[in-house]
Order: sequence, then structure tokens, then C-alpha cells
Amino acid sequence: MSGPASLHSEAPLGCLYLVGTPIGNLEDITLRALRILKEVDQIACEDTRHTQKLLSHYEIQKPLISYHEHNELTRAPELFISLEQGAKIALVSDAGMPLVSDPGYRLVTLCLRHHVPVIPIPGPSALLASLAASGLPNEEFLFVGFLPNRSGERRRALERLRIEDRTIILYEAPHRITECVADAREVLGNRTACIAREVTKLHEEFRRGKLSELFASLKERPAKGEITLLIGPEDPADARTPANSMQSLAERVEELIHQAKLDRKEALKLAAKEHGLTRREAYGKMVTARDGEE
Repeated sequence: MSGPASLHSEAPLGCLYLVGTPIGNLEDITLRALRILKEVDQIACEDTRHTQKLLSHYEIQKPLISYHEHNELTRAPELFISLEQGAKIALVSDAGMPLVSDPGYRLVTLCLRHHVPVIPIPGPSALLASLAASGLPNEEFLFVGFLPNRSGERRRALERLRIEDRTIILYEAPHRITECVADAREVLGNRTACIAREVTKLHEEFRRGKLSELFASLKERPAKGEITLLIGPEDPADARTPANSMQSLAERVEELIHQAKLDRKEALKLAAKEHGLTRREAYGKMVTARDGEE
């Protein structure tokens, strides 16, 4: 004879909602997002004060709990326990979609590992809004988030992007955008680019042109606020000549391996591109040169 049903039934699982919120204009929130925020038991957010402004605007009253990069390691397990016990929790970032250059990965992986439902509630995204209005090729693109703060590390990161033939999208802080554009011009060549600033906000601005033109514009009038930098593919007419055009393929490959931290395959591909060769042609030349030295 079986015992009470409650002894054999599993505890109800909760649900984690990833809710996209406005990146500036409070009207850019979906009806579904508002409904979910009203229905959940709790809202986890980066800055409770920031999220409270959004909730107050729409007359939503819910318990808020901070969840940011500095407490994610300990807060994720706490939230997961509540979810396992049946709570419905919305995760929001200060702006845009959670997890896109924002915290949330630890909590999501915990939920998926233990079969707690994770449901995305799509919303505004600075990178997609900026790409749509940039005027740059958008069939394919690469989002890299934030580059390193220090110039040397940033240049090495850009070196790894030189083989990219897709539009590159990154976020940057206003106090670093000028030197970031300068580094991009030096490493990637004078590509067509776009600076999208304060997208959807009162002072929304798009600056479009060559990286050299954007650099001059920033020197004359520094950019403030939230910034997305988009860099288009290399134009064959503006192909960058290696710093030392007489440098051999083998020397350039070794330089890229040690300075840009590329693996040999990536280094050969980039060196070949700089010399106007296919990777197969470059490999053949290197083999021929090596055989000639033996």
C-alpha cells in the first residue's frame, strides 16, 4: 500500500525569466515583459535603485534582490535554491538583455544543469539597434563586448580581429573611446565605422565615417554616455600595408604568434592576407623558402 502522494511527488520547480528592459527610453519595453515583472515572486537586478525607477514608472511593486558581477558567485546559489523551491524569478540587467555583457551566466547554467526552466523575454539590445542604424554590412557580424582597458592588451585583442571580414561590434566607455578608435585605426586599418551613442535616449547620436575621421571628431568633441563602436569589414582599396613591407612571411608569422598571441594557423592566415596571398600560397612560399635554406 502506497503512502501519501506528497511523499512521492517532487517539489515544484520554479522558473527563471530573462527579461529585456529598456536601454534608455522607458517606452521600449514589451507588454509581455511588463506582465512577467508583475507576476514573478522576485526580481534579481544589477542595481536595485535603477530597476526601481522602471518598476515605479509602471506601478509595479515586487521584492528586489541585487545580482551583479561582485556578488554573482554567492548570489546565484541563493537564487537557485529559491527556484528549486518553486519561486518564479525575473533576472534583469540595468539595460538591455541580461547576460549580454552583463552578469547572469552562473545562474542560468545552474538552472539548466538541474532542469529548472529558463525562459527569455526578448527586449531592447544596444548592439542590434546600433547595427541596424549604422549603415554597415549586417548579414554577418561579430560582437566582442568590451575590449581590455590597457592599450597594449587592447591592441593584441584587435590584432586577433584583423582576419575578420564581418562587421565588428563592441562596447566602450566614454573615457576610453578616443584611444580605442586610435588603436583600431592603427591595427585594423582605416576602415569605415560608426559610433552609436546614447541609443534611444534624449541625446542619441550616430557618427559615421572612416576611423581616422571619427578619431578627429572625438578629439574635437569628446563623446559621453553609453557607446557602441561598430567597425566594418576591410575595404580592399584601404588594405593596410604591414609596418615592414619587406618583412618575410615567416618573420611576420612568428611576430603574430608571440605578440598577438595567435596560434600558428591564425597567424599564417593573417600574414597571408597582409601580403595579398591565400593561406595556401603563403604556406607554399614558406616551405619553399625553408627548403632553400637547407
